[in-house]
Amino acid sequence: MSVDQQAATAKRKGEHIRICLQEQVNSVGIETGLGRYRFKHNALPELSFAEVSLNTDWFGKKLGAPLLVSSMTGGTDEAGAINRRLAVVAETRGWAIGLGSMRAAIENEQLAASFSIRKDAPTVPVIANIGAVQLNYGFGVESCRRAVDIAEADALVLHLNSMQEVFQPEGDTDFRNLLISIEQVCRSLNVPVGVKEVGWGIDAETAAALVGAGVSFIDAAGAGGTSWSQVEKFRSTDDLRRQAAEAFADWGIPTAESVTEIRAALPEANIIASGGLRTGVDAAKAIALGANLAGFGRVLLPQAASSSKEVSQEQLLQQFERIEFEMRTAMFGIGVGTVNELRQTNRLILK
Repeated sequence: MSVDQQAATAKRKGEHIRICLQEQVNSVGIETGLGRYRFKHNALPELSFAEVSLNTDWFGKKLGAPLLVSSMTGGTDEAGAINRRLAVVAETRGWAIGLGSMRAAIENEQLAASFSIRKDAPTVPVIANIGAVQLNYGFGVESCRRAVDIAEADALVLHLNSMQEVFQPEGDTDFRNLLISIEQVCRSLNVPVGVKEVGWGIDAETAAALVGAGVSFIDAAGAGGTSWSQVEKFRSTDDLRRQAAEAFADWGIPTAESVTEIRAALPEANIIASGGLRTGVDAAKAIALGANLAGFGRVLLPQAASSSKEVSQEQLLQQFERIEFEMRTAMFGIGVGTVNELRQTNRLILK
């Protein structure tokens, strides 16, 4: 990677953080779909609140809660600080944690430090991350293996972001024959390989094709949260693309629809629900709809990006604890004491 390319990558990563913090980048005209559901209250839960447990496991690693810090950033000093703060609290609370796209670190070893969080999160699952489309732009099995090594990761996720790439000024838009390349990565790596969207959701047909290719987990990453066409609108100097982005503000499959559709088609699939989740009640609904884990992304960013490390850590810890408390309270309110019972509940109903 040339000096100019390194500078461009750092600039893009910094712009993404700034835009997500300062601009209106939510989907418009489409919601997660979780609001269509409510839990049917159980006035006689027949258990103690103290007994309600969020403990679970994911690919053999124990978690304090079925929760994930979704992939967000990396590749700059600022992004590295954000990742480390998130990692410290994820380790404290027992959440899995995903990293942002690691393309920059593969192309320039000097940027790898911003993705090195294992010392901050020694026991929880860490998920490395590469854009699937890069498999058409010079990346291969060894690049993916390198990402896992840099992060000392327990798993790799390949993200699908076709719509973002179209609106990104420097976007890579050749998505041909990717399923074959994804299958090769799945067969070659010795860690679970998953696939995630970045905010437009995955339908059952696509999920089935991915699982058939050897993908170990699917992160639905549905619509209703951050819209990356909206994010790229704020970066673009192309008036055509800036204007066209408005037509796609309501694009995608809502998170709840994506999760339920995948679970109905693939009863044994390992599913992550992310995209617009904000509370522990959202997480409880997502698990009850069929997810194995629930992921939180941009809602964590303001605290993680605080200029004060100490304030940031404390605010993040309080936020994680609040989400867990909300989830445990929702479980208590329907009379279930474990995550497995939550997955099997019949008390999540349409409003």
